[in-house]
Amino acid sequence: MLENKVILVISPQSWGKMFLSKHHYAVELAKAGNTVYFLNPPDNALKERVLIEPVPATMGLYIISHRITFPYNIKFRVISVFHWLMQWQVKKITEAIGQPIDIVWSFDLGHLYPFHFFNKKAVKIFHPVDEPVNTTAIQSAKGAQVIFSVTREILQQYKMYRAPKHFINHGVTEVFLHQPAIKKKMTEPLSVGFSGNLLRQDIDRPVFLQIIREHPGIVFECWGSYQPGQTNIGGALDAATLSFIQSLQQLPNVRLHGVVSSEILAREYQRMDAFLICYDIEKDQSKGTNYHKVMEYLAAGKVIIANNITTYQDKPRLVSMVAQRDSNRMLPVLFKQIVNNLSDHNSETAIEERKSFARANTYDKQVQRIETILDTLYPDQRNKPEYSIL
Repeated sequence: MLENKVILVISPQSWGKMFLSKHHYAVELAKAGNTVYFLNPPDNALKERVLIEPVPATMGLYIISHRITFPYNIKFRVISVFHWLMQWQVKKITEAIGQPIDIVWSFDLGHLYPFHFFNKKAVKIFHPVDEPVNTTAIQSAKGAQVIFSVTREILQQYKMYRAPKHFINHGVTEVFLHQPAIKKKMTEPLSVGFSGNLLRQDIDRPVFLQIIREHPGIVFECWGSYQPGQTNIGGALDAATLSFIQSLQQLPNVRLHGVVSSEILAREYQRMDAFLICYDIEKDQSKGTNYHKVMEYLAAGKVIIANNITTYQDKPRLVSMVAQRDSNRMLPVLFKQIVNNLSDHNSETAIEERKSFARANTYDKQVQRIETILDTLYPDQRNKPEYSIL
């Protein structure tokens, strides 16, 4: 069911250097032989009403950029008027695509493109990977025929909809699974890796800095945005954020690498002795339920030290986390305990267990799981080039 189809992937984050789940799914679906259109959020700086460009590195994948001709803030004042105007925008987008869309696959929690705007014959998939924090995010699922998510907590918030709901964990790309091991010299200091947007306000900054300062002999290597213009996935530039970045830059045992390709990141992970996840779940957009980076860390095999993550609460050999849901005050203690006993946490058995879990959750396998679910839900549609689900 997921081959030789025209698929529109709706994303709240634009296409760019930093990839999240929706970017990876678009690539994987194109690799599977589909024609995939990745719809960026509206861009008022764009000259064209709709611009479609191929992604050079991936055959069958196209990026759609578009400009709306009305004020975006109408959405927050009179959403019915906003949707009436957006319906015409969607018509322009589908006309530019120029062929019937078989599947609308939406990751958007902003309710910009209600499913009923699209062809009735298209299968409507809703795939929230972030915590829905308002009514708009819940309404975004209206009209979906199946809902997938990376946490059971998110799925529970859509219980009012009759569409079937399925947990599909975050995936990992193949590049993270096929990197040669790097042996470190005995004289080299320990290295702890952190990847992610450092401009995010939900990082538990006081605890993060405390851990770094308490371990001056450990090198903390950070990959991800720390300056304006480095990110396509948003971030804050307020005084507190800039102060946090400045603190990191001034610490002698911190290395800020910025945004790098997946290939470089996967290779660099092989040098790490441990990985750190440190978010304030009260501010965290995922509410400490799951993170995309976990699967990439697992692929490298080394111990992960983290705030509480509900998806992995029953898998302590995969992720070493604090027990508290409401506080990271014990995270520095846990960090110290683990780095003082790294040989136990990074045994060959433990490393292989983590890598094996990652290998079982590649994006290719997640797409296969989703395809199996769709085939089970709609067996009569499996081999039809066009199908209608009423």
